[in-house]
Amino acid sequence: MGAEQPETIAAIVAAHRAGTVTPAQTIARTYQRIRDRNDPAVFISLRDEKDAIAEAEKLAAKDPASLPLYGAPVAVKDNIDALGFPTTAACPAFSYTPTHDSTAVERLRAAGAIIIGKTNLDQFATGLVGVRSPYGIPKNSIREDLIPGGSSSGSAVAVGAGLVPLALGTDTAGSGRVPAMLNNIVGLKPSLGMISTAGLVPACRTLDCISVFALTVDDAALAVSVMAGPDQADPFSRDRPLQALTAFPANLRLGVPRNGQLIFFGDKTSEAAYGEALKRWTALGATLVEFDLEPFYETARLLYEGPWVAERYLVIKNLLASAPDAIHPVTREITAAGARLTAADTFSALYRLQGLRKIAERTFANIDALVLPTAPTAYTTAQVLANPVELNSRLGTYTNFVNLLDLCGLAVPAAMRADGIPFGITLLAPAGCDALLASIGRVFHADTKLTVGAKGAAQAPLAPLPAGSDDGIPIAVVGAHLSGMALNGELKALNAKLVETSETAPDYKLYALETTPPKPGMLRVGAGKGASIELEIWSLSPSAFGKFVNAIPAPMAIGTIRLADGRSVKGFLVEPEVLGEARDITAFGGWRKFMAEAAAT
Repeated sequence: MGAEQPETIAAIVAAHRAGTVTPAQTIARTYQRIRDRNDPAVFISLRDEKDAIAEAEKLAAKDPASLPLYGAPVAVKDNIDALGFPTTAACPAFSYTPTHDSTAVERLRAAGAIIIGKTNLDQFATGLVGVRSPYGIPKNSIREDLIPGGSSSGSAVAVGAGLVPLALGTDTAGSGRVPAMLNNIVGLKPSLGMISTAGLVPACRTLDCISVFALTVDDAALAVSVMAGPDQADPFSRDRPLQALTAFPANLRLGVPRNGQLIFFGDKTSEAAYGEALKRWTALGATLVEFDLEPFYETARLLYEGPWVAERYLVIKNLLASAPDAIHPVTREITAAGARLTAADTFSALYRLQGLRKIAERTFANIDALVLPTAPTAYTTAQVLANPVELNSRLGTYTNFVNLLDLCGLAVPAAMRADGIPFGITLLAPAGCDALLASIGRVFHADTKLTVGAKGAAQAPLAPLPAGSDDGIPIAVVGAHLSGMALNGELKALNAKLVETSETAPDYKLYALETTPPKPGMLRVGAGKGASIELEIWSLSPSAFGKFVNAIPAPMAIGTIRLADGRSVKGFLVEPEVLGEARDITAFGGWRKFMAEAAAT
């Protein structure tokens, strides 16, 4: 791997596992790239290089196969807590030193990632431009005169410029999508609550998401799958694992706005690029279905004209009172308005939003996903500094309504314009459809044949999906249903197919229950607090899956199981109250080894 070419997580982790490159060498190369880039506005704080290399060297003692992000360098937006760094939200007067990692960062580290620094942002994540920071304006990785996009400016530039293969952003109104387009990279904005926001400085607590920037959809999906999952520390957290990616659906229906509803602010080049993207979707086999975009625009207007500005005000209320000059003037102007809103204003807007959500639900009744421009146009830094509020709001045309309507989003590159400005599209779907967006977005991105990021590296061929992932529902079995064991015939009678053998993340304990025939019970005990348990993944047709799950007797239950490679799959767990008399057999690493020993004795 050359020093200049950006690398995907997939390529880096494969090289580390093969031993052709060590994690320490990758980290050293990351720091060299940061020095070569020589843009002090990308990172607000950078970890000491020797410290990061020492952490990378310690990974040698771990099992690479159990770490999906084995040795991958990661940057984190500086409104997300990471131990060892101050959290500034791009406001020195607000800065504090966290006592532990945010949940998202903790899960990345547990998966083998090395956090190398905290990235710049529009102050308090208020803005889509990337120019509202006392720490400077990061240079756009594609064209230096363009804005980097915001608010996750440093994170998007770090990935686009090939400094890191993965960076965390946040997304309340488009901050994880607009900068992705402007840097020719992928921005995945997960469903609300999928990734814990514990340890995030809020922008709007009810709408905030931690998002992911990567060079490919597969990399972004892998990172989300590692971080996804419920968290007691976040009251807005939901149990929404990222499902397995599937083949491109045969009858995909994509929503496109009615004629005349799209706004490009006179940018004919972007308008033409969007038209070309729609032709590409049609060529891939999608059916385009017109829908009414007006209710979505109305929702977008609620975000800054409605009471959600008060959420931003709550975050910096004390600072506004004690040291208003410490806040960026544009941020101050936008946020101070939140103090004037009443409870009546809030309820009035909530009632209207509920009506708009019902309209959105009906829109998706016969459409799988919407396909929209990520942003209507692009601006230079000089243009935005001359007209900061209006141009910023234009950039949110197709992003501001998404979290208010509880949608998930995936921004993917679509074209490189003749003038060297990147153009991208965003796929939107109801909450929980993240895997669908990734499954179709990865095919679209590969079909564009665009190089990744700013360094001109060609996309690698799409990695094959796990066998059987597209012809049924996967289920993980850990005991008597394993191949050759007592109840495996039940699966075969339902025409189940063995997809793969795998193992869980090191989060589980295994018990031998007092049943006939003997069965194990597997229980999740917490990240890294248990062991990896061997399992098999079988695939069942939807109707067979329903029959199989219906017949499962207590105390067995079907839940979400996290695999060693970061994926999640449905599988067998046990109700914890029956484990009083059960024997802990975790040390065997699986039911098959335990049964073999029992037979031998």
